[in-house]
Amino acid sequence: MTLTLVRPNTLHCPTITKFPNGLTIITEQIPVSAINLNIWFNVGSSVETDSINGMAHFLEHMIFKGTKNLVSGEFERLLEARGAVTNAATSQEYTHFYFTCAPQDFADILPLQLDLVLNPLLPSLEFERERMVVLEEINRSNDNPRRRIYHKMMINGFPNLPYRRPILGTEEVIETVTREQMQNFHDSWYHPSNMTVVAVGNLPPQQLTDTIVNSLNLDNINPIPQKQPYIPESPFTEIVTEEYTDKALQEARLMLTWRVPGLNSLEETLPLDVLAVILGQGKLSRLFRDLRENRRLVTRISATNMTNQIQGLFYIGTQLPKQNISAVKDAILSHLADIQAKGVTSQELNRVCQIVANQYIFQSEKPSDRTNLYGYYYSQLGCLNPALEYADKIKNLTREDIQKTAQKFLNLKAYGSIIASN
Repeated sequence: MTLTLVRPNTLHCPTITKFPNGLTIITEQIPVSAINLNIWFNVGSSVETDSINGMAHFLEHMIFKGTKNLVSGEFERLLEARGAVTNAATSQEYTHFYFTCAPQDFADILPLQLDLVLNPLLPSLEFERERMVVLEEINRSNDNPRRRIYHKMMINGFPNLPYRRPILGTEEVIETVTREQMQNFHDSWYHPSNMTVVAVGNLPPQQLTDTIVNSLNLDNINPIPQKQPYIPESPFTEIVTEEYTDKALQEARLMLTWRVPGLNSLEETLPLDVLAVILGQGKLSRLFRDLRENRRLVTRISATNMTNQIQGLFYIGTQLPKQNISAVKDAILSHLADIQAKGVTSQELNRVCQIVANQYIFQSEKPSDRTNLYGYYYSQLGCLNPALEYADKIKNLTREDIQKTAQKFLNLKAYGSIIASN
């Protein structure tokens, strides 16, 4: 089935082709002398068990270590010779591989990328070498104070959900996982029925689609493993605080967190996105102006609405002198209480709408911007409408929507609190 999303007065006009085996191809032509190809697999660390935590990320490394047709490193050398670039990324709920090349090179490079992701050899010698690379990456992460407090925040926020586990895995697990376990993991998840392939650039959509189809075996239909069902964590019923000492810190850290809806309740996440911007994104945000610029109580402060598939986390993070922790915490809660009682101002809401509208334009200029947008939303939601309608839906939010959301989800007497100091 092929569907072209034509929406008047918008920047985007992608063509979606869905195949019986589950494969989805999304293509779009834009007048830029490049093609970006982005392959999304609906798999990340959240589908792992504790015993193989970090496997999705480790496998991302191993994908580039060759196939029967490509020796290790050959793909990168071929791309470099043509001025093309490639990379990959793993998250909790997806893994994607991408390259950017000239339009005339697309048909030559595409089969090589597909061969790598679908038919990796996972050679034993490279497996052991890359194990050491991943272990070093874990060590660097563990040595990073910012990563340490983030990990503690995730454990505090999600004691029962897979988001508590680090994407990189742990030293104990990565030291013991086997090549056979990786092969089984790849065989389970890495096949066309679990792929969203997105190509955007200066070639006709049908040509892009045909080139992708001709490079794949669509007769081989693999069932997607049943993902473990998870129930979202209950909202905090009290203040759950963890304090710890970190000698590497120059200044203290304070993080306040609330459990909020995830992608499964997408409409409820939109006002939370707006709240995060109003509270702590940019120099005009409430917390930055009050606590950083006016009262000089913090060095840094920000607010984020993190939206995972099952459940999200709304958090406010600060870097500050240790003696200011109590005052800053009270000030943050006071700002939230003010929004819950009086709502946000029209000026604040209009500022967010303008930011979202501008970012929607600015982040659509490059082919890679669009393949990331389309690939993320389709792989996670099976639909592009939420991506294409995001800016309009933000504009339609009212002050009352923001106020009610703050009242509903940001309980001032029940939340997570992480405090780190030296």
